[in-house]
Amino acid sequence: MPACLFTPSQKSFIQLMLIFALIWFLQLNYRHLIPSDEGRYAEIAREMLVTGDWITPRYNGYKYFEKPPLQIWFNALTFSFFGVGDWQARLYTALCGFSGILLVGYTGLRVLNPSAGLMATLVLASSPYWNLIGHLNVLDTGLAFWMELALCSLLLAQRVYVPNCTRRSWMWLCWASMALAVLSKGLVGLILPSISLVIYSIVACDWAVWRRLHLFSGTLIFSGIVLPWFILVQLNNPEFFHYFFIVQQYERYLTPAQNRPGAFYYFAGVLLIGFLPWVSITAQSICQGWRILPQKNGFAPVTLLLVWSAVIFLFFSASHSKLASYTLPVAPALALVIGLYLPKVTCEQWKRHLLGYMVFLAIASVITYLVLINRGDVKTPNALYREFIVWVELAISASFALTLFAFWLLRKRATTSASIIVFSIGWFLFCTIGGNGHEVFGRQSSGALLAPAIQMELAKLPLDTPFYSVDMLDHTLPFYVRHMTIMVHHTDELWFGAMLEQTKWIPTIDQWCAQWRKPGAALALLPPALYRQIATSGIPMKVIARDARRVIITKL
Repeated sequence: MPACLFTPSQKSFIQLMLIFALIWFLQLNYRHLIPSDEGRYAEIAREMLVTGDWITPRYNGYKYFEKPPLQIWFNALTFSFFGVGDWQARLYTALCGFSGILLVGYTGLRVLNPSAGLMATLVLASSPYWNLIGHLNVLDTGLAFWMELALCSLLLAQRVYVPNCTRRSWMWLCWASMALAVLSKGLVGLILPSISLVIYSIVACDWAVWRRLHLFSGTLIFSGIVLPWFILVQLNNPEFFHYFFIVQQYERYLTPAQNRPGAFYYFAGVLLIGFLPWVSITAQSICQGWRILPQKNGFAPVTLLLVWSAVIFLFFSASHSKLASYTLPVAPALALVIGLYLPKVTCEQWKRHLLGYMVFLAIASVITYLVLINRGDVKTPNALYREFIVWVELAISASFALTLFAFWLLRKRATTSASIIVFSIGWFLFCTIGGNGHEVFGRQSSGALLAPAIQMELAKLPLDTPFYSVDMLDHTLPFYVRHMTIMVHHTDELWFGAMLEQTKWIPTIDQWCAQWRKPGAALALLPPALYRQIATSGIPMKVIARDARRVIITKL
C-alpha cells in the first residue's frame, strides 16, 4: 500500500510499533535462562524434541506431569526450526506477551472506543507485570494470553448489532482459547472464566448473555481440543490422572504441600508493583467502570472486566500456593479499564500525576542505592549488586527523563495523549533496562558459565556417560550442557517420576559413592558443602568446573 495512503499520525504510530516490536523481541537472547521455571521448561522441551515423545513430558528423563504440554510443544517446535538456545526458549512467551498487547488495543478499539484501545495498549506495554513476565520462559504468560483471548473474544461477540455468524465465530474462538488455556496450565483455564461469567451475570443481572454463548457447539470445540492429549497421556501412563488432577490441581490449591506460602493480601502487593505507572489513577478507573451503563442488549463489558479481575485476584489470594505470576491474567482486563479512563484525565490531573512520579523516581533512585550498595554473600558477591545498581539507576534515569519530557510537553500545550505516550515509553524502557540488568545475577545462577568445560569433558567420553546430580536439582545446567542428570538422594520436585522409575535414581549418597568407585567414566554435580564433605573420604575425583553454587567432578 503506498505510503501516501497513511496520514502522518498513522505513519508515526506504525513506526512506533515497529520500534516497539524490535525492542520487545531483540532482547530475548541477552539474558541467560534462570532457575527454576525457565530452565525447567526449556529442558523438558529439549528432551521432548530429542526423544520424539510428544505425549509424555519428561524432565531429566523422569515423567513430569505437573503441567499440560502446550508451551512445551511450542518450545520444542521452536527448537526444531531455529535450534536450541535462550531466545528460542523464550520466543513463545514473548509472542504471547506481544500479541496480548495488540489484542487489548484491538478489543478496546472495537468494544469501547479508539482512544481507550490506544491507551489500553500503552498501559499494558508499560506495566512491569506484563512486560517482565512476558520475557520469561514461564507458563503464566501463555495462560494469561489464552485467557485474555477468551475474554476479548467474548467481549467482541457480545457487541450490539453483531451479525449472528460473526458472533458465532467470536464465541467459537472464545471456546478454543479456553481449551488452549487448559492445555497451558490446567483447569484454571476453564474454572476462572466460568466463575467470572456466573458472578458477572449475578452482579449485572444479565442472564441473556448465556443464550449467546453457543454452548453446545462451543463445548464440542473445547472438548475436541482438550481431550485428545488427556486421553492419550492417561492411556500411556495410568498414574497420570491422580497425580495431575488430585495432587497438582486439587491439593496444590487447597493445601500448603507445595511450600509456596503467602498472606491473603500477597497479590495486592504484586499488582501494586506490577501496575506501578498507573497506581495513582487505578481507583478512579475502577469507580468510573462501575458507573458505565450496559449496552442496549443488556451486556456490560466493563462490569465483566472488573468482575474478571476481582475473581482471579480473590481466587489466587485464597490459594495455599502463591507465586507472583499467578494473577497475570488480571493485567489485560485492568489495562482496558484504565485505558477507558485515561482519555478523560484533565491536563491538571495529569500534571500532578507526572510530578508525583518524578518525586517517586528520585526517591527510588536513592533508596535503591542505599539498599543494594552493601549487600552480598558467598553465592552473590557484593560486586554483582554494585553492577546491578548501575542498571537500575540507568532504568530510573531513562524513566525520569521521559517523565520530565512528558511534563514539558504539557507546558508547551501539547495534547495530554502525547504526554501519556511519552510517559508510557519511559516506563517501558524502565522495565526493559531494569529487567535485562538482572543478567548480572542470571549468568551466575544459570550454570551457563560452567557448561563449556563440562561439554568439553563429555566430548572425550562415551555418549552414555552418566552425569549424577547429587543432593541437588539444578534447573538450568542440563539445558546448557545438553545432557540429562541422574538424581541422587534428593529428588526435589522429581520425586514422583523417580518413584515411578526407581532404577533411574540412586536413593542414598552412600550408594552413589559405591557406584562411583566402579569402573567406567562418570561426571557428578554437587553442592559445594557436600563436595567439601566427601573430598576427604578418598573418593577418586577431579574438579573440572565450579562456582559458588555448584561443583562438577569427574573420575580420576
